[in-house]
Amino acid sequence: MTCSIIVHGGAGELSQPDDSTASLAGCTRAARAGHRVLAEGRSALDAVLVAATLLEDDPTFNAGLGSALTLDGTVENDASVMCGDLRAGAVAALRGFKNPATVARLVMERTPHVMLAGTGAEAFARAHGAVTVPEGALITPAQREKWKAALSMRAQKPGSNGTIGAVARDAQGRVAAVTSTGGMMLKLSGRVGDSPLIGCGTYADQLGGAASCTGTGEAIIKVTLARFAVDRLRGGELPQAAAQAAMAELKRGGGDGGIILVDAAGRVGFAFNSSRMGRAWVDADGREGSGFA
Repeated sequence: MTCSIIVHGGAGELSQPDDSTASLAGCTRAARAGHRVLAEGRSALDAVLVAATLLEDDPTFNAGLGSALTLDGTVENDASVMCGDLRAGAVAALRGFKNPATVARLVMERTPHVMLAGTGAEAFARAHGAVTVPEGALITPAQREKWKAALSMRAQKPGSNGTIGAVARDAQGRVAAVTSTGGMMLKLSGRVGDSPLIGCGTYADQLGGAASCTGTGEAIIKVTLARFAVDRLRGGELPQAAAQAAMAELKRGGGDGGIILVDAAGRVGFAFNSSRMGRAWVDADGREGSGFA
């Protein structure tokens, strides 16, 4: 059976100082690494976590290293994972951990819960050996400068650039999804966006496929965008058509962003209604692709 993977590096505006070359390189590297995992016969869950770890460790993206800063100048990460058998795990407002997506997997595999948040999530992560980092270690000079610029222009809408995600289908036909983010710049401490919310930023169902979203978190939450798209896959719609329908639904919710999809047959699709969304994929025929704007 065929396997495939598609990753995204976040949606946003071209006017923001993002490096398209770095975004494309990072997404391509993550997609290839995830596909190698699939080619070895490992699970879709393993593949999306390998891809997510690479993206979280890449300062180009707003997840893990390079996360956006809260109004207080700190980093709080959100992440979730989900498998097609409906197992899921998530963390919200997590501080001081190198790879939030890995902690989300631990929640899924080692607790009876779906989500842990704040200090409880942090205590759980430490108890289960997740890699910690010192306070401030996830803040890059570039994000610190963006934070300072955003503070000086508080009347403008703060941006949210570089949320990462991956969806995959493995050779056994299993699907999985992951999403990870630092959230929007200047968010209030404790704000939780769509990325850790199952059905909103992340969803997977063996009967349809898997989705990962990026963009205006509050709007994505209102329309439960990931579940919306996967339900269309369940109804027989192709991934590209489902992704485009999801963007119309997102606009109805009053936001912009993007989505990546893989269906139960391994076909991939994506769409975005912002100016850009870094993405890369290896499809069921082994063909690679990538794009930014």
